[in-house]
Amino acid sequence: MRILIVTHVVRKNDGQGRVNYEIVQGALAAGHSVTLLAAEAAPELLDHPRVRFARIAPSRLPGRLLQYQCFAWRCGAWIRAHRDEFDIVHVNGFIAWARADVNAAHFVHHGWYHCGFYPFRLLRGFYHAYQVLYTLLNIGCEKWAFRRAEVIVPVSRKVAAEVAALGIDTQRMQVIYNGVDVGEFAPGPAERARFGLPAQPFMLLFAGDLRMPRKNLDTVLHALAAAPANVHLAVAGRLHHSPYPALARSLGLAERVHFTDMVMDMPALMRSVDAFVFPSRYEAMSLVLLEALSAGLPVITVRTAGGAEVIDAGSGIVLDDPDDARALTAAIVRLASDPGYAGRLGASARRAAATLSWQVMAERYLALYEQVHARRRASAWPARARASVEQQ
Repeated sequence: MRILIVTHVVRKNDGQGRVNYEIVQGALAAGHSVTLLAAEAAPELLDHPRVRFARIAPSRLPGRLLQYQCFAWRCGAWIRAHRDEFDIVHVNGFIAWARADVNAAHFVHHGWYHCGFYPFRLLRGFYHAYQVLYTLLNIGCEKWAFRRAEVIVPVSRKVAAEVAALGIDTQRMQVIYNGVDVGEFAPGPAERARFGLPAQPFMLLFAGDLRMPRKNLDTVLHALAAAPANVHLAVAGRLHHSPYPALARSLGLAERVHFTDMVMDMPALMRSVDAFVFPSRYEAMSLVLLEALSAGLPVITVRTAGGAEVIDAGSGIVLDDPDDARALTAAIVRLASDPGYAGRLGASARRAAATLSWQVMAERYLALYEQVHARRRASAWPARARASVEQQ
């Protein structure tokens, strides 16, 4: 097949970009050719003889709103000019003013806006007003894009429900979970000293954007304050402008919370801790949660995190309310006080992750491409036959 993938970036160190990177790798391994319509792509992909890179330069207009719209217009124009060159056009959410065969829904602004934890208010100042308008515009654009795709691929059942709330028929959806590198993220020897972590305590790990209240580190810190003193927390994420070191000090946790800043070797950090805590207030399908499962860590998360749906009672603890610090404390204490229970959860988590590898994910996308392509050829055959008869 001749496949066109439209996205902003295709590279390994980006969430959505990594998903598309692995789809490209799977497509190339299967013998297909791939064109990338993007602003940036990993150099190792561009060296492949069956990869074509059509670069859409980022706009210099002020603000994400205008920049994304400019990118979408340029992508739409390119697709319309080259549509006949491809068997499959795969886009990601609203990224182009053009129809598509497959639209992967990684994040739905309508779901974020109505989830109950949306932090912005129209009348709370210019920044808030801009964010609200940006979200509302994206809601309209995403609805337009989903209605003009043959198949929508939500990355979780949670996202599928959010797409359906836009009035999109569920019969046009096929959920495909994101993947994880089960070889890279695997249990192994701890390296706590490398990350400045003490050797003895039961060590939790929180990883995410430390500037966003959506990730919910504040509830984790309040829960930790009520947990026994032998429970510590490693926090991985960029510290610049983060309010959480000050909050940790105010809660008397300065000696028990270890801020590592950005960590480039996340597999090694995950091998060095005892459990992963991720009570995000809103999440579509987090890669870091899947990585923790693959690393064999018992996971504490919440239902508002899309990845929670791949966790059962045997592979993790899923709480109902992301802001319930008392319930989170109880879950932490249960893991820290029962090594056998924590070990069983971790082993089950590793087995669950084996069904969510990048290879499995890519194969599911390619199978979907084949189905869509086969339907198009079948529908085109009667038209070609009629044209042949008319010519005779």
